[in-house]
Amino acid sequence: MKKVSFGVEKNFCAECSLALRRFIGHMDGVESIDVENGMVAISFDDAKIPEDMVVRITKNNIEKLGYKLTD
Repeated sequence: MKKVSFGVEKNFCAECSLALRRFIGHMDGVESIDVENGMVAISFDDAKIPEDMVVRITKNNIEKLGYKLTD
């Protein structure tokens, strides 16, 4: 299992946190999503989903929700 993390300029509201989990959590290979303290961490099985795809989809969805990445 691999893990990628993203810094976000502000904390997610409860609704945005749930939305992010719905957008990403259904993908085959995604094991867990932790959203807290301005960080988003995704644990995934890289045998089922490539890391570059997890990174791209997560970044796109964070930005669609109106948040900016700090990385």
